[in-house]
Amino acid sequence: MVKKVDHKTFAMVILIIGVFMSALDNGIIASALTSINYSFHVSEVQGTWGITLYTLGMAISTPIIGKLADKYGRRKLFLIEIAIFAVGSLLVALSPSFTLFLAARIIQSVGGGGIFIIASSHVLSTYPKEAQGGLLGALGAVNGIASVVGPNLGSLILNTTGRWNWLFLINLPIAIFVLIAGFIAIPETKGSHIKRLDLKGLIFLSLGIFAVMLAITNLQSGHLLASLLTPQVWGILVLGILSFGIFVMLEKRVSEKTDPFLPYQLLKNQGFLLTLTMGLLSGMLIAIFVFIPSFVEQRYGVSADNSGIWMSGIGLGSIVGAGVGGTLVSKLGAAKTVVVSGILSAIGFGAIGFFSPSTGWFLGASTLAGVGFGMLMGAQLSVLMAHFAGPKQNGVALGTLSVSRQVGLTIAPTIYATVIQNGFSRIPMKESLEAYYRQLLQSTAQDQAGLLRIFYRTAQAAYANLFVVAIVASLIIAVGGWYLKRRQVAA
Repeated sequence: MVKKVDHKTFAMVILIIGVFMSALDNGIIASALTSINYSFHVSEVQGTWGITLYTLGMAISTPIIGKLADKYGRRKLFLIEIAIFAVGSLLVALSPSFTLFLAARIIQSVGGGGIFIIASSHVLSTYPKEAQGGLLGALGAVNGIASVVGPNLGSLILNTTGRWNWLFLINLPIAIFVLIAGFIAIPETKGSHIKRLDLKGLIFLSLGIFAVMLAITNLQSGHLLASLLTPQVWGILVLGILSFGIFVMLEKRVSEKTDPFLPYQLLKNQGFLLTLTMGLLSGMLIAIFVFIPSFVEQRYGVSADNSGIWMSGIGLGSIVGAGVGGTLVSKLGAAKTVVVSGILSAIGFGAIGFFSPSTGWFLGASTLAGVGFGMLMGAQLSVLMAHFAGPKQNGVALGTLSVSRQVGLTIAPTIYATVIQNGFSRIPMKESLEAYYRQLLQSTAQDQAGLLRIFYRTAQAAYANLFVVAIVASLIIAVGGWYLKRRQVAA
């Protein structure tokens, strides 16, 4: 009996390692984002496509792989996903151009997209109901925390090797271990009731996300209002909105033989819709950690190779927060825990953006933000979603929550990069950051000190709007949790 439990636990550990590895690439790239952009000679907004295409690919592939895993076997698809992810990682590391780099990131995302949903399905199919909530919360926490821990690992690898390519080569030994151990330890399971994939919904959801991302990318720094009136922005944005509208209408008409992306009948439930919105906002919060190493680099003058090290406070806070969040869910309930996590996150992000004059202050503020974020990535949203959906639609609801979080994670980097680049456009007498750096190198020591002060102030202002978005998202999540708690009490 003990032997069986150990084998089952080991299988769960292998699945968690797979989830951690796929999510890690959302964060590990953050420590080298500036280096990658320079090596391929692309702007910061263009560089974020390496992130957004990865998250978009994961959002699209998640339901497809989940459906294939239910039909052909979860262990089989899990191992295939790991193998595709490893091949994509190798191709990313060896990319000679930015175009091939983006193509390799898409391949990598196809491998990473199904890992989380397969692990979640494994929990639902092999563990009793009383254990499912905690394990699903652990998977969610690992999925979010990996994005925060990534920059620390990235900085360590950059300092050791001096090349960003090794950030992706590190996936290969992990993938080989997971392939071998997973083949031995993970039992094969399949879905009992297989339904068709919502292919039309998938097409229009993907088109809507892609159109919104493209419209945001076409916004011109310093000329936002003027660029909004160009067909490259408003035309594509209208296309995105229409695609989302068609997607919702299609979900309304999905037959009983098809698994919907969006359980339309549940949209009448305000609690379900609000939890879905909080899931999207939590995805946006995950995306902000991609830019914090660049913020530390450009705000405090920390070198690119060491900027990720300053994510240690956030990483530690996230781990602590995930543990504390699980305890609070048991004692206070999921809704109250959401309120606490949202408030802590808002205070932490506010302190980072507006009350951190030095790296020491930043470390304290970022740790607080990490605690709030880690709590949010735990079980509470999954528990709320399962509560509002009911046992019959529990699986579909959790899948919808995962996709909504992935949508937020996909769209947010393009928004953040555009906001930051627009802030840097206010640097006096300079056409670009590269031109500003050249002037710094050609200036005297006295002039450099003055230029650096201007640059650091500009960087703080440029990133301030980024943290305003994080504060607003965190407060909306807190208010949402308060509303749900009040509604439960009223009921």
